[in-house]
Amino acid sequence: MPGDSAEENPASAPAKEESKTDDKPKEPKEMKAVVLTGFGGLKMLKVQSKPQPTPGEGEVLIAVKACGVNFLDLMLRQGVTDNPPKTPVIMGYECAGTIEAIGEKTEGFSVGDNVIALKECHCWAELASIPAKYVYKIPEGMTFHDAAAIAMNYLTAYIILFDIGNLRSGQSILAHSIGGGVGQAIIQLTKTVENVTLYGTASAHKHESLKPNVTHLFDHGVDYAQEIRKLSPEGVDIVLDCLCGDYTNKGISLLRPMGRYILFGTSSVVTGETKSFFSFAKSWWQVDKISPLKLYDDNKFLAGFQLRQLLFRENQHEYVRQLMDKLFKLYTDGTIKPVIDQVASFEDIAEAMQRLHDRKNIGKIILDPTIQPKEKTKNEAEAEDRAKSDSEPEESTKSETEPEESIDSDSEPEEIAKSDTKPEAKPKPADAEAAAPADAAPAATADAATEEPKAEETPAEGEAEKTEEEAPAPAE
Repeated sequence: MPGDSAEENPASAPAKEESKTDDKPKEPKEMKAVVLTGFGGLKMLKVQSKPQPTPGEGEVLIAVKACGVNFLDLMLRQGVTDNPPKTPVIMGYECAGTIEAIGEKTEGFSVGDNVIALKECHCWAELASIPAKYVYKIPEGMTFHDAAAIAMNYLTAYIILFDIGNLRSGQSILAHSIGGGVGQAIIQLTKTVENVTLYGTASAHKHESLKPNVTHLFDHGVDYAQEIRKLSPEGVDIVLDCLCGDYTNKGISLLRPMGRYILFGTSSVVTGETKSFFSFAKSWWQVDKISPLKLYDDNKFLAGFQLRQLLFRENQHEYVRQLMDKLFKLYTDGTIKPVIDQVASFEDIAEAMQRLHDRKNIGKIILDPTIQPKEKTKNEAEAEDRAKSDSEPEESTKSETEPEESIDSDSEPEEIAKSDTKPEAKPKPADAEAAAPADAAPAATADAATEEPKAEETPAEGEAEKTEEEAPAPAE
């Protein structure tokens, strides 16, 4: 009968199932990536598996071999950048690697090309899909680590020195944080101009390695402005400031007539592991009001530079490409050579970022997704476990009680737990003991050994006692 066709042809059912299985879309392959799960401390960084991207129209897919770590990444983690992305998000603004696939209508590249790429996040991954207009072929002989160390740092240094600063022979420069990635680029590019006096500030432990390449070196803690005035009473021609705050006022005061002050960073807003509204406000309030008439009278120039804004929002990618070609030639000629402080695995990102936060790096920090994590010593493992144990209760409490933007609340974890777990159920008037004030709860607990448990005790009360007395750490 027609209705019994399935029974008459039992082989047809598996065939149909196999056909359905073939039609089912395949799940995307996974890749490893460094993900920012929320704005805050180092615990917000996680190495996770994410679906592999595919190149869209005008894009290339890059198999990432090296990634650059910048102070901008640290500011993004804390949520103090302008227009931060929604979390969770794959971090990283620059990477280097080999083109693995090319999207439609993409010209100028081939599979197998070695390239540098810039993007608004999504670079700290094993694969990154990036618009071709932000991708640059690297010259033969350039390593992936060097490539990842050049893009953001040397572009920034070149623009602020030559295109904005208009550096010429016989002039003088004051550059802050001279030991970092941009600072090392400033040192090398300054040497392409004759007879330049370079004043630099850096942490004391970096001075020994920096002294041979800097004319005069000062610690941030000393009155470097007074020392520079002793050496050059008229002041300096260019001030390169990546700190902002009170450093801005000192920098402008040090300018000689026709001097140029250039702000290219605001790292002074980062004082702790998480963002501080006080530090952010202080950094900006410390900057004196600047009058155009005062600049007019003093013959001074003020400028600002932000590579992300220039490239991704103001669409100056052709200008940036021309500068990259100049930097590649300087590299090929041996004029510039990135200084790499360390190469870390994705799994060691927290340690690498802490090193950057503490200003311990001399040169660029690189992430390499192809290397194995560093083996931790017993003491390091125990310290990490203690740090996790200390941070987990606070993280758990905040995630249940605070919105994302309130991550930097100064409330103590124990106080938050008490306020959130306080039972809302009102005690029955007939039960005198249940009507006791909240601060009498410990006495009621002590009497529990001689009295039968009260039937009216609510689960919320028991939960509150457990939270205050035990406060167990949540599971990872």
